[in-house]
Amino acid sequence: MAVNLPLPIASSLKPVSGIELGFAQANIRKQDRKDLLVLRLAPTATVAGVFTKNRFCAAPVQVCKAHLEDAGKNALPIRALLINTGNANAGTGDAGMIAANATCVALAEQLGCAPSQILPYSTGVILEPLPVDRVVAGLPDAIANLKEDNWLNAAEAIMTTDTQPKAASRTVTIRGQEITMTGISKGAGMIKPNMATMLGYLAMDAKVPQGILDVMVREAADKSFNCITIDGDTSTNDSFMLIATGQKDIGLVAIESPEYAALSAAVISLSQELAQMIVRDGEGATKFMTITVEQGQSVEECRRIAYSIAHSPLVKTAFYASDPNLGRILAAIGYAGVEDLDVSKLNLYLDDVWVAKNGGRNPEYKEEQGQRVMKQSEITVRVTLARGEAAATVWTCDFSHDYVSINADYRS
Repeated sequence: MAVNLPLPIASSLKPVSGIELGFAQANIRKQDRKDLLVLRLAPTATVAGVFTKNRFCAAPVQVCKAHLEDAGKNALPIRALLINTGNANAGTGDAGMIAANATCVALAEQLGCAPSQILPYSTGVILEPLPVDRVVAGLPDAIANLKEDNWLNAAEAIMTTDTQPKAASRTVTIRGQEITMTGISKGAGMIKPNMATMLGYLAMDAKVPQGILDVMVREAADKSFNCITIDGDTSTNDSFMLIATGQKDIGLVAIESPEYAALSAAVISLSQELAQMIVRDGEGATKFMTITVEQGQSVEECRRIAYSIAHSPLVKTAFYASDPNLGRILAAIGYAGVEDLDVSKLNLYLDDVWVAKNGGRNPEYKEEQGQRVMKQSEITVRVTLARGEAAATVWTCDFSHDYVSINADYRS
């Protein structure tokens, strides 16, 4: 059960002019479940993305990068995205590349465009060949139900170990025009902030030049999907895509403009919501934790310490047990790799409770105070370093018995 995460309602997910979504049950791994998704874009759309930094990146990731580069060189707009779940098409060598390209060819034939105008994505089990025949056989059904208001079905079609779909919408008014944006994400395990999330797609109806969109997607990922972690593992297939369908011209021509500031703020806000949904639905999660490190010399060192806390199995299991064994947090700070850290100036807070003062136990701290906070489903850990003015925040969850069970049984 996800932590304080209500199920999305189809009527609350706003259609975005210039993008249609269609799904199918292609039986890629399991019978009778949505596992294939097509997103068809208007010719006016621009698309930008960030991808996993895992050196074993999946074949579809490699194809996506090549097709995006080709679109930039040849001015051929991306016309569709193709996503399958149940099979990651990762660790599949040359055969995996052939398979990913074959799915692009098949969809391009049905949509009347070039294969290089298709972006493929896969998620699921690694080291197994992609059943191309099932993907291709499911395409007609996916194309047949293409429509603008299919966002909830789309969110369901990209799930793997997720317990529920993840989707949300935003609107922002810029220069008198209401810009609509809707996004979906998936992921519950193998989440580490070395790119973005396992899969995330955010579309808006604004007109955004390609170069500006490239900057915007990196900025959004860095402030959202790059700030989450569940288990410290980086997936082979991580992708976050930002789509601007070009239906509304808000006069966006420069990054240093009020139009960019307003649009980017809305994109970041929605991206953060989608990213936090992933943590709230972390495999076996029972608690959602915000970890903030302040007064650092740089954002990088603040993030390093925050991730050290967030990745620690000892910290995460203590939170699951509601055990205020908070020395585990201090230990994680100490081995984070900030060599010149003066721990005698460090302070640690658990929500409103001052736990450690100037590097040692706060004389006024009582364990029952820590236990009170630890029993909550949402907890904030705040660390002050007294080194500067930089700060960083990451979001994570606890480790429960169910995390082990889910991953032990994943292929069953």
